Amino acid sequence: MGPAKGKGRRLPLLPLRGLLVYPSMVLHLDVGREKSVKALDRAMLGDHMILLSSQSEVNIEEPTEEDIYRIGTIAKVRQMLKLPNGTIRVLVEGVVRAEIQEYLPQEEFYEVTARELPEEESSDPEIDALMRSVLSQFEHYITLSKKVTPETHAAVSDIDEPGRLADVITSHLSLKIKDKQDILETVDVKARLEKLLDLLGNEREVLELERKISQRVKKQMEKTQKEYYLREQMKAIQKELGDREGRAGEVEELRSQMDAAELPEKIKEKVVKEIDRLEKMPSSSAEGGVIRNYIDWLLSLPWSKRTEDDLDLAKAEAVLDEDHYGLDKPKERVLEYLAVQKLVQKLKGPILCLVGPPGVGKTSLARSIARSLGREFVRISLGGVRDEAEIRGHRRTYVGAMPGRIIQGMKTAGSLNPVFLLDEIDKMASDFRGDPSAALLEVLDPEQNGTFSDHFIEAPFDLSSVMFVTTANALHNIPRPLLDRMEVLYIPGYTELEKEQIARRYLLPKQKREHGLEEEQLTLEPDALLALIREYTRESGVRNMEQQVASICRKAAKKLVSSPDSAPINVDRALLKEWLGPAKFRYGLAEAEDQVGAVTGLAWTEVGGDTLVIEVTVLPGTGKLTLTGKLGDVMKESAQAAFSYTRSRAEELKLDPQFHEKNDIHIHIPEGAIPKDGPSAGITMATALISALTGRKVSKTVAMTGEITLRGRVLPIGGLKEKSLAAHRAGIRKVLLPADNERDLRDIPDSVRIDMEFVPVAHMDQVLEHALLPEDAPPSATEAAASEEKAGTPIL
Repeated sequence: MGPAKGKGRRLPLLPLRGLLVYPSMVLHLDVGREKSVKALDRAMLGDHMILLSSQSEVNIEEPTEEDIYRIGTIAKVRQMLKLPNGTIRVLVEGVVRAEIQEYLPQEEFYEVTARELPEEESSDPEIDALMRSVLSQFEHYITLSKKVTPETHAAVSDIDEPGRLADVITSHLSLKIKDKQDILETVDVKARLEKLLDLLGNEREVLELERKISQRVKKQMEKTQKEYYLREQMKAIQKELGDREGRAGEVEELRSQMDAAELPEKIKEKVVKEIDRLEKMPSSSAEGGVIRNYIDWLLSLPWSKRTEDDLDLAKAEAVLDEDHYGLDKPKERVLEYLAVQKLVQKLKGPILCLVGPPGVGKTSLARSIARSLGREFVRISLGGVRDEAEIRGHRRTYVGAMPGRIIQGMKTAGSLNPVFLLDEIDKMASDFRGDPSAALLEVLDPEQNGTFSDHFIEAPFDLSSVMFVTTANALHNIPRPLLDRMEVLYIPGYTELEKEQIARRYLLPKQKREHGLEEEQLTLEPDALLALIREYTRESGVRNMEQQVASICRKAAKKLVSSPDSAPINVDRALLKEWLGPAKFRYGLAEAEDQVGAVTGLAWTEVGGDTLVIEVTVLPGTGKLTLTGKLGDVMKESAQAAFSYTRSRAEELKLDPQFHEKNDIHIHIPEGAIPKDGPSAGITMATALISALTGRKVSKTVAMTGEITLRGRVLPIGGLKEKSLAAHRAGIRKVLLPADNERDLRDIPDSVRIDMEFVPVAHMDQVLEHALLPEDAPPSATEAAASEEKAGTPIL
C-alpha cells in the first residue's frame, strides 16, 4: 500500500477550501488558485500523486502552514480538464491518509514531506458490532434526511472494510469540516467507528428535532400564509432553544441591568415583578413594549446616586464672581447654603425664586450656582405649559405615556442632588387639561417633595436633595400658594456703572471670542461705551447691549477680513454712530425745561422701571374730565382722586372755586399704545393738574411716585429700586417718594444714591413745595406756545 510507515515522501500540496477527501473517495475538484494549479502541474510531471489537506478557515486566500491541517489524504490525479473560465477541473482518487512532516522551501507552490498513515487490518468482534451499529444509525439518518438517497445505503452496506466504511459514511453526512477532519485524523479504526457513531447519533437527534418543529408549525399553518409560517417556525425554534435569542435574552439583559443598578428594596421588588410579567408575555403582545418602557425608566432613574458637593466657600465665591458682576444677594444666599451644608452635612435643598426684568442673568446665574456647588445642572422651561401631565406625567394606561418633566429632568441629571432650574415659572397657564402650577405645589415644598409621586412611575421619588431655582419676570402671575413655598430673591436692573463693568469684563471679551477676533484687534473707548449704554439701549438688563456689542464685532470682523493689513480697530463715538446709526434714545433730562402742566412720573414694568410724563391741559368748557393714554381702571380712579383733592384745596391754592364748571380738563400720558395701570401715579397727576390750573411751572429735574388719598396723604408704593434706576437713567436729580418707602432706600445702589436726592414726603403739600417753582410773571405768548409744543399737548 505504499512505503513503510514512518518514512516520508516528497509531494506537492493542494490546500482544499470547504471540503475534504477521504481514502478511496473519487470526486471532481475545481482548482483556480495559482499555487494550486502549479502544484497540480508538478504532480502531473511526476507520478500523478498529490497531497490534499483542508484549510481550517474557508475565507483565507493565501493560507500559511498554521492554516492547513497537518493530516490529509494522498490522492492520485486521474484526469485534468481546463474550463472556459480559466479554472481547472480535476478528478482525484483518495489513496491513503498522510501526515505532513515538513514544508519544503518552494515559492511557486506548496511542497511537503509527508508520512503515510496506513490502516491496520483487524478482525475484532467489537469492530463488527460497531460496524452494524453504524449501518443501523445511518439507515435511520437516511430515512430522516432527504439529502441522502436509499441507494447510498445499499452501496455502503456492501463495504466490508471497517475503516473504509467509516470514511464513506462520513463523506455522505452534512457535517462541519472540523468534524470531518476529526474522523480523518482518527487513524485507529475502532476509535473512528465510535466517533462516527456519536456523530450519527447527534445528527439523527437534530433531524428529529427539525421534523418535530416542522410538524408543530404545520398544524398551526394555513396554506396561503407564508409569512405566518415563517414566524411560527421561528417561535418554535426559540422554544426548543429555551428562547435564548428572543424574549429570554431581553429579560436576562434587564436582570443584569437591575443587579448593576443600586435600587432601593421597594423599587427592586417592583422591577422584579415587572420583569416576571414581561417574561411570561408573548413576544407579539403590544403590552410587552409598555412594560419594557416602564422597566427602562425605573432602571435609568438615579434612585441613590449623588454627586459630592464642593463645600469650599472661597472657591464657590470665586466661581460666582467670575461668571456674574454684582447680584450680591443671590450670591450671598448660595454661600449661606454652602456654609450650613458644611455644618449639618444633610440639608434639604432650598427653593429659590429669582425675580427680575429680562436680561439681568437669572438663568445663567442658576448655571453658575450648579458650577460653584460642583453639581449637575438641569433646566426645563415652563413657558406656555398648560397640561398638568407635563409636570406629573401620564398614567401608564394611555398610549405613548411618559413621565413628567421633573422625572425626565432627574434622569438627565443622573444624580439625586442636581441644581434644577424651572425657567419662566410665571408664564405657565391652565386650561381644561389641568393646572400645572398646582402640580408644582408638591415639587416645590421641602416638606413634601421627599416623596414626589409621578403618575407614570407610580413610586415615591426623593426630590428633597434637589436645589430648585425658579425664574420669573413678575410675581403677580405666580399663584399665591406656589409663591408661598419659594424664597424670593429680587434681581433688579443694573446701574449705568454696573452695565459698563459688565460690558468690559464679560460681554466684549465673549463676543470677540465668538466672532474670531483677537483681544488687541478691537477696542472700545470709554466714551463710546457710555454712548452705547445711554443712547442705543434702554433696558434694565444687558441683553440688548450684548446684541449691539455683537453688531460692532461683526462690522469689525468684516473690516478686518476685507483689508487684512488694516491696523487694530479703535471704536470711538464717531465710528459708533457710523456703524450703529443715529442714537435710538434721547439721554438726559426727562424734560428739556421747566413746564406748566407736565410732570415726570416713575413707573414699574415687568421689564424694569421707566419714566413717563403726565400732561394736563385746561381749556374753557363745561367741566368735563378727559383721560387718555390707554389707562387702566386703577389709574383712572387715581386721576379722579387727584381731581377731587384739587377741588377740595381750591381756596388754599388760590384757584377759582368754580374752575371745575368753567373748564374742561384733559389728562394725557403719552405712549398710548402701552397699557398703564396702578395707583402710584396719584401724586404725579395731582401735581400736573395743580400746575396747569395755577400756571406755576414744574421743576424739570424732579420726578415723583406715590399714591394719593382724597385728603392729600401720600401712600407707599412698590418697585422703588427699579423706578429709581429709571430716574437715574433719565438724568433726574431729585426723586419724591412716600415717607413710608424711606426704608427701601437701602436697596438702592450707592452710585445712584450719591447722584440723586431722595425726598420722603407724607403729604401733598410737601410734594408741591418741592415740585412747583415759585410764582413768576405769566409767560409771554411765544414762550407759552413753545412750552406747549415741547410738552406735546394734544390739540382738542
